[in-house]
Amino acid sequence: MPSSIDSCFASPRLTDTALPYEERRVLLLQASRDYLERERAAVRRQHEQGASGREVVRLLTVMTDELIRRLYHAVAVDLTGVEDVACALLAIGGYGRAELNPRSDIDLMFYYHGRDRSIAEQISERMLYLLWDLALDVGYSVRTAADCIEMADRDITARTALLDARYLAGSESLFEDFEKQVLGIVLGKNSNQFIRHKQEESQRRLTKYGSTVYLLEPNIKEGEGGLRDLQAAVWILRVKFKASGLRELVIKGVMTEQEKEAVENACDYLWRIRNQLHYLSSRKNDQLHFEQQEQIARFLGYRDSKKAPAVEEFMQDYYSHATQVEHLASVLINRAANRDQNPSFFSSFSKRKLEDGFYLLRRELRAGKPELFEQNPILLMRAFLLAQRHGVVLSLDLKTLIRDHLHLINDQFRRSREVNRDFFEILRGQSCGQILRDMHHLRFLNAYIPEFERIYCRVQHDAYHIYTVDIHTLFAVEEILKLWAGEYAEERPLLTAVANDIEKRELLLLAVLFHDIGKGEGKNHSEKGAKLVRTIARRMGLNKEDSERLEFLVLHHLEMAHISQRRDLHDDKLIDQVARSMGMTENLKMLFLLTFADLRAVGPDVWSEWKGFLLQELYEKTFDALERGNFRADARSERVRNRKRKVYDNLAEDFGRSKVKAVLRSLGSRYLLSHRSPEITEHLRVYFGRGKKPLAMRVEHQPGSQFSQLMLSTLDSPGLFSLVAGVLAANGVSILGAQIYTHKNGEAFDLLQVVGSNGEIIDNPRRWQKVEQELTAVIEGRLQVDALVEKSRPPSFLSGKALPQYPSRVEFDTEVSDDYTVVDIYTHDRVGLLYEITRSFADLGLYIGVSKISTKVDQVADTFYLQDIFGQKITAEDKLDELRRVLLDVLEDKTTEGSAAVD
Repeated sequence: MPSSIDSCFASPRLTDTALPYEERRVLLLQASRDYLERERAAVRRQHEQGASGREVVRLLTVMTDELIRRLYHAVAVDLTGVEDVACALLAIGGYGRAELNPRSDIDLMFYYHGRDRSIAEQISERMLYLLWDLALDVGYSVRTAADCIEMADRDITARTALLDARYLAGSESLFEDFEKQVLGIVLGKNSNQFIRHKQEESQRRLTKYGSTVYLLEPNIKEGEGGLRDLQAAVWILRVKFKASGLRELVIKGVMTEQEKEAVENACDYLWRIRNQLHYLSSRKNDQLHFEQQEQIARFLGYRDSKKAPAVEEFMQDYYSHATQVEHLASVLINRAANRDQNPSFFSSFSKRKLEDGFYLLRRELRAGKPELFEQNPILLMRAFLLAQRHGVVLSLDLKTLIRDHLHLINDQFRRSREVNRDFFEILRGQSCGQILRDMHHLRFLNAYIPEFERIYCRVQHDAYHIYTVDIHTLFAVEEILKLWAGEYAEERPLLTAVANDIEKRELLLLAVLFHDIGKGEGKNHSEKGAKLVRTIARRMGLNKEDSERLEFLVLHHLEMAHISQRRDLHDDKLIDQVARSMGMTENLKMLFLLTFADLRAVGPDVWSEWKGFLLQELYEKTFDALERGNFRADARSERVRNRKRKVYDNLAEDFGRSKVKAVLRSLGSRYLLSHRSPEITEHLRVYFGRGKKPLAMRVEHQPGSQFSQLMLSTLDSPGLFSLVAGVLAANGVSILGAQIYTHKNGEAFDLLQVVGSNGEIIDNPRRWQKVEQELTAVIEGRLQVDALVEKSRPPSFLSGKALPQYPSRVEFDTEVSDDYTVVDIYTHDRVGLLYEITRSFADLGLYIGVSKISTKVDQVADTFYLQDIFGQKITAEDKLDELRRVLLDVLEDKTTEGSAAVD
């Protein structure tokens, strides 16, 4: 590099004091631009050819050092005596540590004696304007020793930056003065206070950037397991033990050579990713966004496989690395924080001995001797059990001892009756959620249950699954524990009651722990997980009944969510099928609880009260069918007659006997069997209230379920539901579900469950008045729904950040319903999508009986029960193929005027 900079700065005019500075400045800028352009390209080439993160960071730092030194000399050359006494230019912060990435800030300090302020300010002004004109991100300060010490006292960040100060140019004697007067004092100040403040600062940082390693789009610098964790640990150790860097910490016996190497390797790994992230970003950015994750995965050599896409393999490795960084940083920080808390002679009296060579001290479980596990490996599990029994935490030394002895866990250990007995006791005990977290954090779970290692840090690259599979699993376990702790007693009494009725709690927790264990094996994870569970259950010594139940729960863990959200729960045939598949109520209860926990643990935007309402409805109807035992629906005709009789009694006096009888004759059996008599009574009040108006509408809010019920009564017309969907979309109303009825007298009655676009109930009467007015105008032909929908679309530049894209899918089910073809649609959400889909049905002459709408972040999963113009199911393969083609054109926005109809 020196030869490169020599060629760019070869002109003697750059330091010719006979030339006015402004003339030299123009030449300096051009030389600097040439140098930066050449060297940046050279560094990037080396990066792309496989240079390590450490090497690229070194090259960028050397490049910047050379430039800044040349510029300093050039701007100071005409200021008398500057090189000897006036000013020293120091790199601080990340630049001071020689850790520059492509878009890192360059932090400089112009250090001077008080009498030389004017010269220091002249130099700094010339330097900074040059660097800013070169579009470099520069942070700077102009300070004396007194300024530095004052700032260090007031600001922990400033004190930290001074720790990394490095000489660049100017007076070397001044830098020696800085080391004595400033750095010596900064290092010598109250180390315990520094440690406390630094830990508080780290906590604030993690609160801001996410207090978990397993974020969907992690911040590689500031997030947990990122570069800042390592930097904070090293800063704390340096201040505590008055060390200049890692090497001195090793010499002083504070760190081992292996720990030093681990810190350096961790930085190297993160720097390589950060370098590529900076090259991909148009501005300074340390967050691994979706689209960049895919690009970085390809750059690092990851390739798609049968088990997982390349990006998921990369992110799994990243999360695994981040957990190691977090653990390493915690170990080092605790070493500094606890150095003054070693047990003294007096504290030994508070030591409480336990069985098996363990003891308690300061609310921590500790091992009596380092060879404890070598002598008896089964005590690895006993350590967790004892911590749970006594309500204490594992000491840091004991955690490290467990990590260091995981190699002792073999198949004999996993099959040990004593080990498995202790594990089941942990699952039955208090605070087992925290114990499982500790097991996971120390990778004990991976060793004890090798199948679990396959989902360790396993990521699913979409906006729906915001946690890694293993963390989602632990969150799901904690949802069950919350039910048992009574935290949901008021808002979810049925779930709480069912949870407390479970006989073998440890079996339910095992089902939750293993429900996604097949995701490490690729597609069809339920089936693959069920096969893995057979092996695990046999290894753990479960009896046949418990093994079969565990396998059943893992195999079927997706079904209740799928059926409740995407199938017609008023269909007796469907409910009987579900009941038959359950076999017994205990299976149903456990699957109900597992489904709840699974949905709750996916992410904050996935669970909704509407989904909870549907899940409970499915559970209650299936439970009733199981209790009946014969799986036969009640006599339909008797149910229909009873409901008609009750509705007639409720309405005859208000609206006239003949009118009520006529309306009741027009109602179909499906409608009458789907709703109880009080509901039908209210529906018909809406109908009678319409009179000669084109539309009657009523909105009933369901606060406990966090959605509103929208009732619409009008004359039937082709594509009516499409018009309704379009008007609602244009008004920011999201449809969760719809039951669509056309009675024999030509009246249409639609029941819609709706929320606002933000997921909240719309309780503003004016918004509903506007919906009713626009819907009436559309029905009457006075307003075009296309124009309404188009007007409501956001401008393209507001469409939001890129998210993982998956192909749209259309699937058909012609078996689940006797009367309808069920169409499942999976695609990406956009304003007006439901309107476009339902309009295509109308164009094809298809009628919708039931619709269930589900949007998970950006992913749409909509279900429609369809009949053709003759009221028949669509079963012919050629018609289904044509319907799929038309729908895919709509979903991919390829529609043209006059879509082909299904013949």
